[in-house]
Amino acid sequence: MSNALQKIVVLGPESTGKSTLCEQLAKHYNTLNCPEYARQFLTKNGVKYNYTDLLTIAKEQLTLEDNFTQQAVENKKNKLVIDTDMYVMKVWCEYVFDNCHTYILEQINARSYDYYLLCAIDLPWTADEMREYPDNKPRQELFQIYKDILINQNTPWGIVTGVGDERTNNAIALLDKSLQK
Repeated sequence: MSNALQKIVVLGPESTGKSTLCEQLAKHYNTLNCPEYARQFLTKNGVKYNYTDLLTIAKEQLTLEDNFTQQAVENKKNKLVIDTDMYVMKVWCEYVFDNCHTYILEQINARSYDYYLLCAIDLPWTADEMREYPDNKPRQELFQIYKDILINQNTPWGIVTGVGDERTNNAIALLDKSLQK
């Protein structure tokens, strides 16, 4: 089993260091990092989005993930770090629009991962034109929603805390404890 590709998903509320953590984990494990497609979509199309846009973003995220999965297998990598999955899309749809596309729910059931890292809200919120929730209350609500999702599914997971290298080292410790190297 040690040659099988292990997929690690990083999720959590905005401005919790997900993208930076993904880059650092990919570097540490000498592997690939599948970025979040939403940022690319919003950069190209503007920060105003609608419910239908979230389905487009979800489909493109999965296409990106599939492409990176193929590249990781072809390059004989044993891990793939993924910034965002369909749980994030589900939370985004439901939090903003009180509804979720059936496609996203189907993909949650169809796909499997080896470990989830949930980024804690212990980092200060950093302004970015694509971020929507600077106040602590929505950040806490979103963190709890992600935590509840992870508690109620079967894939191992852990909460990543700390600042800078400490955050990265905490994530690596969680992964090394749970996954075969």
